[in-house]
Amino acid sequence: MEGVDHLADERNKAEFDVDEMKIVWAGSRHAFEVSDRISRLVASDPVFEKSDRARLSRKELFKSTLKKCAHAWKRIIELRLTEEEAGRLRFFVDQPAFVDLHWGMFVPAIKGQGTEEQQQKWLSLANKMQIIGCYAQTELGHGSNVQGLETTATFDPKTDEFVIHSPTQTSSKWWPGGLGKVSTHAVVYARLITDGKDYGVHGFIVQLRSLEDHSPLPNIIVGDIGTKMGNGAYNSMDNGFLMFDQVRIPRDQMLMRLAKVTREGKYVPSDVPKQLMYGTMVFVRQTIVADASNALSRAVCIATRYSAVRRQFGARNGGIETQVIDYKTQQNRLFPLLASAYAFRFVGEWLKWLYTDVTERLQASDFATLPEAHACTAGLKSLTTTATADGIEECRKLCGGHGYLWCSGLPELFAVYVPACTYEGDNVVLQLQVARFLMKTVSQLGSGKAPVGTTAYMARAEHLLQCRSGVQKAEDWLNPGAVLEAFEARALRMAVTCAKNLSKFENQEQGFSELLAELVEAAIAHCQLIVVSKFIAKLEQDIGGKGVKKQLNNLCYIYALYILHKHLGDFLSTNSITPKQASLANDQLRSLYSQVRPNAVALVDAFNYTDHYLNSVLGRYDGNVYPKLFEEAWKDPLNDSVVPDGYHEYIRPLLKQQLRTARL
Repeated sequence: MEGVDHLADERNKAEFDVDEMKIVWAGSRHAFEVSDRISRLVASDPVFEKSDRARLSRKELFKSTLKKCAHAWKRIIELRLTEEEAGRLRFFVDQPAFVDLHWGMFVPAIKGQGTEEQQQKWLSLANKMQIIGCYAQTELGHGSNVQGLETTATFDPKTDEFVIHSPTQTSSKWWPGGLGKVSTHAVVYARLITDGKDYGVHGFIVQLRSLEDHSPLPNIIVGDIGTKMGNGAYNSMDNGFLMFDQVRIPRDQMLMRLAKVTREGKYVPSDVPKQLMYGTMVFVRQTIVADASNALSRAVCIATRYSAVRRQFGARNGGIETQVIDYKTQQNRLFPLLASAYAFRFVGEWLKWLYTDVTERLQASDFATLPEAHACTAGLKSLTTTATADGIEECRKLCGGHGYLWCSGLPELFAVYVPACTYEGDNVVLQLQVARFLMKTVSQLGSGKAPVGTTAYMARAEHLLQCRSGVQKAEDWLNPGAVLEAFEARALRMAVTCAKNLSKFENQEQGFSELLAELVEAAIAHCQLIVVSKFIAKLEQDIGGKGVKKQLNNLCYIYALYILHKHLGDFLSTNSITPKQASLANDQLRSLYSQVRPNAVALVDAFNYTDHYLNSVLGRYDGNVYPKLFEEAWKDPLNDSVVPDGYHEYIRPLLKQQLRTARL
């Protein structure tokens, strides 16, 4: 029935103030108010309608994306939105588009790598969208291995220009979003060659298309790489390919903050430390972790609401069936994902702080914590995006058959999100970077050089290598000290074991290659410790009333004990806990699920997502699922006619045994 809240009974069970939790989730009252206002603004604007995305052809979808982007920019100007508000508006429009790369990669690249003069020239145009940019790094033949890029930028001292060239087919730029059909400019990464010497990969601003008629400039071949996974999904983005045939650009279009080439062709590194690049990397990865919590919370919101609406089995004497959410098997799969969404939210908040800290240290030329910050953000990007992609798919399965429908919102969400496991660093490659850092840290433990930041626990190596968990009863697993010690012991012991095994090889690189799988596991253990420790640290802050704190406490220990259960082999093989303690952890986990159960719907309401943003029949706020599923079914073009097109040519001859006369 329209207007009836089918989830009202669930909401009445809540043991905490949902409005208070909304502020905790948003990060502050101000952030909540901005998000709330902007999300409603987007939801009420018919131009931002998106429920028909699956039924559009690629061309129609792309054109509708262009319309939405232009309309969004118009609204940003008309309403004089701040940078923060404009960012939220793009987020709630919820359609991958060229603007994501313009604001998320092109502008930050110029800010991070351009001189003040270059920033003044290019950002004044980019900030008004008088030029539209993308980030052209990945090539057909090289992604993760940036040093292997083949595009060249050769300096010609006669004309004071760089000649940008794609010497092979594999050197063509491949994948940059916004490149295929929209971008007028790109930051192109190419090997800088001057005076016959290759100085490695540098960034160059290159104009790709005419600002008059949008046609590609001479000697530039550019286009879209084709349809990607899913209906709608990431197909609204024009990921492109790009090839250069001796394209000339002025020397001053090399981004010269970190190094420059003089008029005579001399390569001169600047006084600005190369480590400044880390700042941009930390920023980008921090936003990716925040995006993970957004995507996972969205999937969990849909699965939780639908699990409360859906009833199956358990009816006695014609009575009502059991809500699916009441089955322990459903809770065992769903509630750890709910806890993960909150955990990733809080570790994302901490990464914002880390970015500010790194920036301040860079300005003071303090680079001591940089390698650790780099490793930590690489690992958290990998951990959270992998868990989120897997979590979205698990939420689809938690919704049964209906979860497979496009209108459930989950198939498209998965298809949109899953590339995050690859872009900005392949997730396995990133964990290997973490592992290298951990091996270096372990090797320095006896040297008097104290481990910093998220590796500070390694300074207590002597204790952590010998300690035995003191857990004796299930409730002991709610002691933050006991949980942290188990996670620290497991992470350290796995890292030390890897280091010992590495030392058996004469050639360290060969050893690293042989032990890749174990090294990845050690890196994951370290990253999971970071997430658990930051969630526990969040609980120590002054957040919300008693009810809110209790729920966050439950979610924190669900996350920690679920990870312990999932990676039980690690904890047992390192003797960090005993089998008996593992069994007690499972007992405590079951108890926590029972405590979260009455609060589950309210905990996803705290995400404060509009029905427009969720775009899911199963995740509707009012729980009115079944009539709406029928409504969506009737909208499908196949239902435009009762008898399908093709009946007379193919179905009738088949039924009438007249296939010889059919038009085959």
